[in-house]
Amino acid sequence: MAQNIRVQHTEPRRFLQPASGYLQDYDYTLNPFVGCVFACKYCYVRAMPIARFHEGQWGNYVDVKQLDSASFTRELIAARKRGAVRIFMSSSTDPYQPIEYREQRSRTLLEQMVAHADLVDFLFIQTRSPLVTRDIDLLQALAQRVMVSMTIETDLEDVRRRFTPYAPPLPKRYEALRTLRDNGILTQVAVSPVLPASDHFASSLRNLADYVVIDDYFMGDGASGKRTKQLHVEELYTPDEIENWYQPHAYQKTLTQFQTIFPAEQVYVSRMGFLPPADRK
Repeated sequence: MAQNIRVQHTEPRRFLQPASGYLQDYDYTLNPFVGCVFACKYCYVRAMPIARFHEGQWGNYVDVKQLDSASFTRELIAARKRGAVRIFMSSSTDPYQPIEYREQRSRTLLEQMVAHADLVDFLFIQTRSPLVTRDIDLLQALAQRVMVSMTIETDLEDVRRRFTPYAPPLPKRYEALRTLRDNGILTQVAVSPVLPASDHFASSLRNLADYVVIDDYFMGDGASGKRTKQLHVEELYTPDEIENWYQPHAYQKTLTQFQTIFPAEQVYVSRMGFLPPADRK
C-alpha cells in the first residue's frame, strides 16, 4: 500500500540537542527531520512522545527543519566553547530518507561541519539509505572524524519486506557500503535489531564494513524491550521465529556468527557499538 506523505517545514529552536540515555556518551544528537517515512514496524520511536503526540500516523509525515547556515555555525561555536562536540545523526529519524533528495537538509548540515571541521570532534551517521553515498565528497573531507553506520538487520529480503516494507532493498544497502568503503569512508553494519536471517548473513558482509554492532529490542529500545512490545512486533513473527528470534538471548546466535567471520575487535554489542571507535573498549 502506497504512503500518503504530508510534508511541512518547521522552525527549530536549535539543531544540536544534548545527548542522553542510550546515547549519553555523545555530546549532541542531530535530527534534520521529525518523522521518518521508512516507517519500520519495529521502530521504538513510534512509542516515544515525539511520535505519540505528533499529529498524524508515524510514517505518513515528515517535518523538514528550516536551516539557517549562519545560525547552525553559531551552534557549533557555542558547543565547542562548552567542550567536546561528538554528534550522533540521527537518533529519531533517518537523515537520508527520500525527502532528503529534494531538501538536501543533511547535505547542508554536512557542508557546514566540513567548513568548520575544527569545531567537530566526531560525527556518527546512522542510516539505512543508499542516498548517503551522494555525500561522499563531504564525508571524505571529514576523514576520520566521521563514520557511516548502515542498518542491515537481515540478509533475507522477504523478512525485510515484512518488517520494513518502505525501507531500501538490501542489495542497495550492500552496494552503498561497498561504495563508501571503496572511497575510504569508515563504515559499520548495524544489525539492529536482529531479525531472522540465514546462516550466511555474516559472510555476505565480509569486507564491506570496518565494524559490526549487534543489537536487539531488549537492549536497544531504551526501555528493555517495553517500547517495542507496545508496537506488538511479535505479531510479525512466525511461531518458529518467536522461539528462535524474538527472545532476549536470540542475539547471541547472530553475534557468534559474526564473531566467526570478523575479527573480535570489529564486533560490538548494543550501546558500545554506537560509540565513536576511539571510545570503544
